Amino acid sequence: MQAQSAMTLLPRGERKWWRDAVTYQVYIRSFADANGDGKGDVEGIRSRLPYLKKLGIDAIWITPWYPSPQNDHGYDVSNYMDIEPDYGTLADAERLIKEAHEMGMRIIVDIVPNHTSDQHAWFQAALKAAPGSKERARYMFKDGKGENGELPPNNWSAVFGGSAWQRITEADGKLGQWYLHLFAIEQPDLNWENEEVKSHLKDVLRFWLDRGVDGFRIDVAHGMVKAPGLPDVPKEDPSNPDMLAAIVMPFWDQEGVHEIYREWRKIFDSYEGDRMAVAEAWVSPSSRIARYLRHDELANSFNFEFLTSQWDAKNLKNNIDSSLSAIQEVGAPASWVFNNHDVVRSVDRFDLGLGSGSQDTTLQRQGDPAKLDIGRGTRRARAGALLMLALPGGAYIYQGEELALPEVRDIPENRLTDPRWRMSNYKDRGRDGCRVPLPWQTNSAAAFGFSSNKELKPEQAWLPQSSWWGSYSVEMQDTNKASTLNMYRAALAIRKAENGLGDGPMSWIDVGEKVIAFTRPDNFACFVNFGREVSLPEGAEVLLSSGPLNQEKLPTDTAVWLRLP
Repeated sequence: MQAQSAMTLLPRGERKWWRDAVTYQVYIRSFADANGDGKGDVEGIRSRLPYLKKLGIDAIWITPWYPSPQNDHGYDVSNYMDIEPDYGTLADAERLIKEAHEMGMRIIVDIVPNHTSDQHAWFQAALKAAPGSKERARYMFKDGKGENGELPPNNWSAVFGGSAWQRITEADGKLGQWYLHLFAIEQPDLNWENEEVKSHLKDVLRFWLDRGVDGFRIDVAHGMVKAPGLPDVPKEDPSNPDMLAAIVMPFWDQEGVHEIYREWRKIFDSYEGDRMAVAEAWVSPSSRIARYLRHDELANSFNFEFLTSQWDAKNLKNNIDSSLSAIQEVGAPASWVFNNHDVVRSVDRFDLGLGSGSQDTTLQRQGDPAKLDIGRGTRRARAGALLMLALPGGAYIYQGEELALPEVRDIPENRLTDPRWRMSNYKDRGRDGCRVPLPWQTNSAAAFGFSSNKELKPEQAWLPQSSWWGSYSVEMQDTNKASTLNMYRAALAIRKAENGLGDGPMSWIDVGEKVIAFTRPDNFACFVNFGREVSLPEGAEVLLSSGPLNQEKLPTDTAVWLRLP
C-alpha cells in the first residue's frame, strides 16, 4: 500500500464544512419551473428542497441568477446585486437561502468577475464615452493596429470562436477602439487593474454574504488579470485559447489573480460560518491549481484534470495522485467533479472517450451516436460516482447526474442557444445537450413535471426535451431500489455516517493495473474494476455496489464499497 501522509482526523462536525461537502449544482434555468413560463426559477428550486434534502447533499451551488440578457444564460451579468426577473425577486432568493439553511443545506452562488454583459450600465456608459475616459478604463479598450486601427490589438482568440476583440463605432459614427471579450462578443472583459472594478466586486461579495450565502463559485477564476502589454499568443498556436493549455496564456493564470483572492479571503473571514469560495480555474498541472488554495486564498478549486480523465485506471489514478500530492502541500482539501454545465455528460464521455477541451468540434464534443453503448456508459458513470464519492475531500454533483442522464443529441439546430453554436460558424453544437430541463415525472405533461404549467409540452421548454426523457425521471427512479438515484442516496447516506469519508487520509491497494482500489479510515475500501472480473477480498462486507456482483467477484465497469475484515 502507498499511504497518504498521516493526519489527525477530527470528527466531521468539527471540520470546516467545505472540506467534506457534497455540493449539488443547480443550473437554474433547467431545474424546476414554478411560474409556468418554461424556464426554471428561484421558487422552483425552493419547491424541490425536500428532494435535495432526501438526496443527502450538503450544499447547493446555483448558476448565475442575476439580471442578464441571457446571451450566455446568466454568465453575461447586467447587475450583480439583484435577481433576474425571469427567475424571481430578491425576496424569493432570501427566502430560499433561509429555508435551505433550516433544512441543513448551504447555498453557494455563482460570481462572474472576468466580464459583464454588454448591457451592463458600465459598458453602455463606456460606449458613449471618449477613449481614455474613466468609463472606458473599467474595461479593456485598446486602439487597433494598422494604418487606421483596422486590425485587432493582438492575436487573441475568443473561447467561443473568432477573434477576442470587437471594434466599436464611436459616438461620431466613425470606427474606433476595440474591446476585449475572451468569451462571447456580448461579454466584455473587465479591467482588473482598475480600482473601481476591484472595489465594486468586493461590494458585490458583501451584498450576498449579508443575505446569508455561504460561498461563491468563481467563474473563470484563472482569468481576470492579463499579462502586461497584452502580448500575442505564440505564433505556433494563435487560435487556441484552450482552458487547459500546455503553456500559460497571457490571459490565464496570471500572478495578479492571487492578490485579488487574498483580498477576497479577508472579506470571507470577516463573516461567521466559514464562508468560502471555489475556483473554476482551468489550470494544469495540479501544482498550479494548488496555488489558488493557499491558506490565505480560496477554499476549493474544481479538479479539471480529474473531470477530463478518460475511463482508464492508470489515467484516473495518476490524476488522483497528482491532485492529492499538490494540495497536500498547501493543506487544502481536494474537490472532485465528473460533470458540470460545460462538458458532455459522463454517461457519454466515459463510453466514447470524448475530449472536453474548449475548442472541440461537434464530432469531438458529442461523439458518434452510432458508436455509443449507453448501457456501458451508464455502468461506467455509476462506477465513477462511487469512485468520486469515496475519495478524500469534497465532491460536486451536477443536476441530473444522479439520474444517469445522457447527453441530449436530438435538439433541432434552430433551438440551439449556446453562443458556441453561433460563434463557431455553426460547427460546434455547444453545451445545450447537458442543459436540457430535468425530467421530474414519467408522463410528458408539464414538460415531464419540470413546469407548474400542466399545458406546457416538452418541446415548449426553453430547451426542448426528447420524447424518451421521461424514462429517466425522478418519479420512475424514486421507488426502484436499483436506480441510479437510489444509488446516489445510499452513497451519500453512507458517506455522512462514515467519519473517515470526506476529508481525511487514504491508502492505495495494489490489485493490478486494471483496478483502482484504496482504503479509508475504519477499514472502509473502494474497488473499481476497469478490466476482467476480479475477486474481492475474502471476508469483506459489501456496503454498496454500482452494479450487480458475481458472488465475491467484481465485474468490469463496476465499483464497490467494502468494510474490510
